[in-house]
Amino acid sequence: MHDNDRTLLVTGATVAAADGTRAEALAVRGGRVLHVGSREDARAALGRVDEEVALDGGVVHPGFVDAHCHPVMYGQALAWVDVRPERVPDLDTLVRVLAEAARELPAGVPLRAFGYEHRRLAERRHPTRHDLDRVAQDREVYVMNASGHGGVVNSASLRLHGITAATAEPEGGRIGRFPDGEPNGELWDAACDLITGPDGIKIGNHGPNFHLDEPEAVLAAQLRHAQDVFLAAGVTTVGDAQASRREMGAYLRLRDAGELRMRVSAYLTSALLDTALDLGLVRALGDDLFRVQGVKFYADGTLGGWTAYFPEGYAADCCHHGQLYHTAEEYAELVARAHRAGLQTATHAQSPHAIGMVLDAVEKAQADLDRPDARHRIEHCGLPTDEQVHRMAALGVVPVMQPQHHLRTGDGTLAAVGDLGHRYNPAGRCADAGVPVVFSSDAPVAPPAPLEAVYAAATRRTVLGTELGDASLRLPVAAGLRAHTADAARALHLEHSVGTLAPGAWADFTVLSADPAQTPAEELRSIAVRETWVGGRRAWAAAGR
Repeated sequence: MHDNDRTLLVTGATVAAADGTRAEALAVRGGRVLHVGSREDARAALGRVDEEVALDGGVVHPGFVDAHCHPVMYGQALAWVDVRPERVPDLDTLVRVLAEAARELPAGVPLRAFGYEHRRLAERRHPTRHDLDRVAQDREVYVMNASGHGGVVNSASLRLHGITAATAEPEGGRIGRFPDGEPNGELWDAACDLITGPDGIKIGNHGPNFHLDEPEAVLAAQLRHAQDVFLAAGVTTVGDAQASRREMGAYLRLRDAGELRMRVSAYLTSALLDTALDLGLVRALGDDLFRVQGVKFYADGTLGGWTAYFPEGYAADCCHHGQLYHTAEEYAELVARAHRAGLQTATHAQSPHAIGMVLDAVEKAQADLDRPDARHRIEHCGLPTDEQVHRMAALGVVPVMQPQHHLRTGDGTLAAVGDLGHRYNPAGRCADAGVPVVFSSDAPVAPPAPLEAVYAAATRRTVLGTELGDASLRLPVAAGLRAHTADAARALHLEHSVGTLAPGAWADFTVLSADPAQTPAEELRSIAVRETWVGGRRAWAAAGR
């Protein structure tokens, strides 16, 4: 029997139908939803039932869509030393944890770690090369900041890669320095190119370079691990928000081996724009499992690393401004080229200045060539003004936010930018303006945890207990669930095939222990994922099921 003939009947749990109602059963044929309704009607619609799954309660919910994440990087970060704030509260602990990990490595093998947040360290500062020299002086040590936009290396790394006081500041990046001009170990954004090696991926001022290579077998194992974590969170479709040749190769190898079990839409790093256009890539390319959807751009840097661009300076340091990756003119021309070719763009922009730069470029591109449903995206879109939100509505621009960011780092954002930080991720204002806000994790910056994201948007309470802004900025639970399913699918131009259990859509669903739409926001994080199905086949199940 061919897969396109195989039938499946799912009963025993409440089914969340596309129209918001609840039903008894789900009928699937050929991996797609055929009918949602009563058990009798679902069975009758199938005619022949090849497999029947009787669940023991819970809710069959549309698979979550994580429209902005970095699965290959996430798999790599999961293999690195964990130095997140929950594990590493101060620099002495950081050094101890890293030194213990170094003792387990063969001589000369680089030591890599992920997740420190300097504002949540007791010392309230970044580590320096000298701190990391206490870990090792005979191997490279690289500790990536939780933002993913850079981190700190030790002196051995600086020597190996020839980074000295005389090294010029790269366009779109920053080398941290001591007062005497000597590198302090910090490398941000485009400066990360300096440590990828002579044959490593270089992307220049087109984004932060987290594309550190591994042997193919290692990278494949790391991606499989990340995939398992996404599926365990109920995520069935992801948007890779910065794909280089490393990511492309990893996905294609997994797909060819029959091991890619989640759907992937990739956004090529804009460093590959010329290559994509030379190849004639003028629209989404691929199939229902893996596809190239568009191009990823960067306007400014990160709030977490203080590289987001504020021309008037940061509230905590008026002499610090952050950076832009391109001039407004250069950026507008990049967007125009992608727009003319028919590609969707997704631009990282955090500050009001950077968000305005994106909106100006999209407006100009649309004026030159009207594409009524381009759905150009703004990634993160952390601090838009109300006027900019209304411009998004007029231009059809889609903000792709990460509520888990303000949950974890909202207090640091307040310290950095002052009261403006209370507007961080103003999802409620977007909804009021008719802008279909989208939620995502940005993994590895935050783990894939859709119900945590919905909770964070509904409460706007940080891990330290601070409530950000007023009630107008919050997004109710029902809207938050759409932001992580149907609206996220729309951001990927996939609204007819994923993010919903409507007839004709792929049977991508997750089985939850309770109905999130009927659960108070404060209790959402207690809902468990029991199973995750992709295309009518079980892709993951909790232990013991």
